[in-house]
Amino acid sequence: MEAAADIALIKRQEQELVLPAFDEHVAFALGSGIYQRAVAESLSLVVDVRSWDRQMFFAATPGTTADNAEWVRRKINTVRRFQRASYRMVVERGGDAVFSDIVHAPASDYVIAGGGFPLRVRNAGIIGCLTISGLPGRSDHGVAVAALCRHLGLDERLLALPPD
Repeated sequence: MEAAADIALIKRQEQELVLPAFDEHVAFALGSGIYQRAVAESLSLVVDVRSWDRQMFFAATPGTTADNAEWVRRKINTVRRFQRASYRMVVERGGDAVFSDIVHAPASDYVIAGGGFPLRVRNAGIIGCLTISGLPGRSDHGVAVAALCRHLGLDERLLALPPD
């Protein structure tokens, strides 16, 4: 699929995957669902669910390292600053761009890599982030989208990016 079609679909994901509410219970449901999927499918990943003021869920499966948590931190910063999925930044910027060359932000704090997805709440806007690290960026993004679809009772096949 060409970049323009991916960007359009990611924008649609961002607009349609809106939570009716967000609290500790929602964070746990999203995070634990991703963790259970990772264990069932033997995926090595870290999952972080947070509002902008605090982390509400964090888990890591075997095969991850402290580097994954660092990637999560940098993806969160990117989502918060640009108010969009971090994978959308990848596609919009051509995939291999150096972040600091584009927006004059330090690569030590920001990254262009898939896996950070904004948590949007109806009538409140973007209030936090769901972030995955451990898989290729497009797959990290896909795990986040699938979890939000399941939580919202939506058919994830209608919003999933096609395989790379």
